Amino acid sequence: MSPEDPRTARTKARLRESLLAECADRPLGEVSVSAVVRRAGVGRATFYLHYVDLPALAVDACADVVHAAVDALHAWQTEPGARAPVRPPAALAGFLTDAAAHAPLYRTLLLAGGGGPLGERLHRELRARARAERTAAGAPHADLVASAVAAAFTGILADWLHGSVPGSPAELAGHLWPLLLALHRAGSRPAAP
Repeated sequence: MSPEDPRTARTKARLRESLLAECADRPLGEVSVSAVVRRAGVGRATFYLHYVDLPALAVDACADVVHAAVDALHAWQTEPGARAPVRPPAALAGFLTDAAAHAPLYRTLLLAGGGGPLGERLHRELRARARAERTAAGAPHADLVASAVAAAFTGILADWLHGSVPGSPAELAGHLWPLLLALHRAGSRPAAP
């Protein structure tokens, strides 16, 4: 894959920033392409050169949240074979704090239960990272555990953003971390006869 042209990258970055700024004031459904391009200082044709519609731009603008979530869950892994800490990594609460700041936009793309375009992308990337790490470590049931961890995290994050799961970012991190560790440990035990 060839690197993106710097001008294209700058234009897309301006459009992403513009959309996030617009969504800070109102829900995505109330944002118009006109408002986004006006704030970004680009023409409407330029917008459509890069994106088919606002939801496509929104998913692109939220791609960083996916990478941040994956990194936050794996922040403790500073070396291969490191053991997971008992307490959640600080990066997890930091990620949840940032997610709460953009909750109205994320709720549009990450539906309750973990569906929607952002939920699908988050699940896919979390599953791939967890599977790769379990496989590299020689841990059993890499596919099963990776799917369980990705589904649990994505679903709980979505339900928290939609208000079905209570708690502050730090409280949620404190409850979520042991659950994710339990899924990892359950997948490491031999199956009962």
